[in-house]
Amino acid sequence: MLIVDTALEKRQSEGNPVRVALIGAGFSATAVALNIITGVPGMKLVAIANRTVETARKVYRDAGVDSAKTVETVSQLEETIHKGQYAVTDDAMLVCQAAGIDAIIEATGQVEFGAHVSMKAIEHGKHVVLMNAELDATIGPILKVYADRAGVVFTDTDGEEPGVAMNLYRFAKTMGYNPVAAGNIKGMLDRYRTPETQRERAKQYGQNAQMITSFADGTKLNMECAIMANAMGFRAGKRGMYGPATPDVRDAAKLFPPEQLLNGGLVDYVLGSEPGTGAWVLGYTEHPVKKFYLDLFKLGKGPFYCLYTPYHLPPLQIGSSVARAVLFHDATVAPKGAPACDVLAVAKRDLKTGEVMDGIGGFMAYGLIDNADVVQSEGLLPVGLSEGCRLKRDLPKDSVIRYADVALPENRLCDKLRAEQDSYFSTVVAPRAAVR
Repeated sequence: MLIVDTALEKRQSEGNPVRVALIGAGFSATAVALNIITGVPGMKLVAIANRTVETARKVYRDAGVDSAKTVETVSQLEETIHKGQYAVTDDAMLVCQAAGIDAIIEATGQVEFGAHVSMKAIEHGKHVVLMNAELDATIGPILKVYADRAGVVFTDTDGEEPGVAMNLYRFAKTMGYNPVAAGNIKGMLDRYRTPETQRERAKQYGQNAQMITSFADGTKLNMECAIMANAMGFRAGKRGMYGPATPDVRDAAKLFPPEQLLNGGLVDYVLGSEPGTGAWVLGYTEHPVKKFYLDLFKLGKGPFYCLYTPYHLPPLQIGSSVARAVLFHDATVAPKGAPACDVLAVAKRDLKTGEVMDGIGGFMAYGLIDNADVVQSEGLLPVGLSEGCRLKRDLPKDSVIRYADVALPENRLCDKLRAEQDSYFSTVVAPRAAVR
């Protein structure tokens, strides 16, 4: 998307920057703010909303902004933006409503809160750029419906694996090769990691232990692959995916069942592969001339070819996604219609009647991807909705958790949107890639 830089430079020269607000001031926020403020001409981070205002103010300071005004009303925020000043607030709904903001970056990782933020921003004509895979994997398709109705973009970000993979997917198509698989490169995986086992690593990197746990136990991986599936129309080859271990990501071209690759496409991951991070896509062709040139240029003899990006830098690449949304109405990666895949909750240990589930990256459940029609037909509980659910019965370790096994918290917007999503798409067949 090299056109983005020239479009932003034009906005800079015109004195009309893309104005963006950040919701959340956690681990990634400092890098996001620093990148936008110092590295993205033509874009201005006009406001940061966080439940602790002083933390939002610190994010600005770390990015070189020494003065940010605390605002408590929409009119105060609008006036601050109009004066060219920076704002902080503990009320995220202000930035969703205020004029003078083109897009919001939702970076909390919270499903219920993220649902409220997204709906309010969409209602007020704001583009929504997510650093919240948990939200997108759970109710992204219905939020995309609302965004389409409002004429705004709803998207995950470049730099996260789904965005990186979607860039490769589009790249493959522009070269005339049919994408048939996409996925992550995963360094390690242990379904039974907990915030206690990950406490020291989280402390070492200044991150939340529950977030680190969601990486280690594979829940975040499965959610990211569900986002890819919903954007590309691919499916999971089996519950939890195959996840073959291999020393080199390029081996992915020969590690998955060809009949599944050619019957709609797969999302999956490779484990322990160099270059150790990033995302990949498999392109397919049987055309003899195309195969000749790909072999000549060191991509192998085919018919499956691995394209990969050896890095993912979400806080540093997000400016591109914001600009694409605002300037070109182009989503980096977004659901294309009915959900293709979902991520269900599985017991991480023996669970007892009456226990209240602690959500993604906790002690009680991990997430596994499966095809959306299976999850819905079997009444399985999405892991993104598991936090706060009370167990109605004992469940042994590694049991799938069903809606019938739990009592949901009352009056959550995320549950209402999920029910609407299931109903809205109940007669819609998830899109499948056609192989030619």
